Formats: sequence, structure tokens, C-alpha cells
Amino acid sequence: MRTKLKKDEKIMLLTKKHWLPTLFNPIVFLSLFILLGLKVDLLRNYFLFMYLTAIGLLLYKILDRAFNTWAVTNQRVIEETGILTRITTECPLDKINNVSYSQNIWGRMFGFGTVIIQTAAQHGVTIYSSVNNPQLLKETLTTMQEEYKKSAWREQTEVLATLFTNENRSDNNLSISSELEKLFELKEKGVLTESEYTSLKYRIFNRNTELS
Repeated sequence: MRTKLKKDEKIMLLTKKHWLPTLFNPIVFLSLFILLGLKVDLLRNYFLFMYLTAIGLLLYKILDRAFNTWAVTNQRVIEETGILTRITTECPLDKINNVSYSQNIWGRMFGFGTVIIQTAAQHGVTIYSSVNNPQLLKETLTTMQEEYKKSAWREQTEVLATLFTNENRSDNNLSISSELEKLFELKEKGVLTESEYTSLKYRIFNRNTELS
């Protein structure tokens, strides 16, 4: 994966498109062009061109499958696309409202399908097509969402407990910067809203002003 991970971020699942829907058409075209080039006299003069075209399409699809991936981390889901260029799309776990997947008869037989992620209004709906083992992707996302919520709740509880403990101390050498840094990290992760972050920040400032 080409995307740089954040602090304390870990990849829980890395997957890509299934080989069958990705390579099926190029393989069919290659076989058809070879057959026509060998059997149809009028096309023999164009055999090399048709053959190279089919090979080029097949190689492109192979590279497309290699460089287009989906990753689920303990903080977000990341989609990487592009061969010569790179396009990265991501969505934080706390912004995901619902995850579902679907498979047609061929998908059920060979293990591929479509994963649909419904997120907050500003993100809308994201569709991942031809995903290898879509059920695993869906279950991993759901599991990491639950773990993220538990982790966020624990962090928020620890910060509030520390804040209330420090309010009862008379020590003037309290680490304001470390407390503010922790609050900011929680806000960036979406654990604290902007109003909660502002309220707790001023509470820390007021506490230390009273102690000084």
C-alpha cells in the first residue's frame, strides 16, 4: 500500500479486485483474436496488431488489479486507484453508517462481489465493485468500527478522569501542553466534538489560572 499510515494506525485487511471479473474480458479477447487471426484469411495480415492489442489490454488489467487496493485500518478505510497516477480516497470509521455487500450467482461461485458503504451526508455512498471476498471486507469493517468506538470511549474516559483528578490538585506544575495535546488528538479522531473540545480546553486554562 502506498498511503502513509498515521500514528498508531495498523492495517487490519488489505484486499483487491478478484481476478475473474478483472481479467475475464481481456482473456476472452486474446483467445478470440488468436482464433480469428489463425482461421480467417482476411484477418491474417492484422494478426500481429490484434494480438498485441489483446496482450496490452491484458497487461493493463493485471497492473490495474495490482495497484488498485482497499485497506481497512483501525482508524479508516482507504481506497487506492491509479497506475501511473495515484488517487487515494479514505473514510474514517466513525463516519460510516452502514456496510453491506451483494453477490450475483457468479460472485457466489467464485468469491467476488460488490461492497456498499453508506457514510455521513458529506461523503454519501461509496461502491467497491468486483471485490475479492466481499463478506470478509464487510465483516472486517464492522469489527473495526466496534473496536474504534470502544477505544474512543476509553480514551475519552481517561482524559476526563485525568482532568477531574488534576482539578483537585494544588500542584502548579501541571502539564497543560500534554493535556491540550491529548484533547486535540481526540478531536481529530472524532471522539470529541468541536464544542466539547473548546469547553474542555477552556476548563483546563481556567483551572491553571486559578492555581497560579
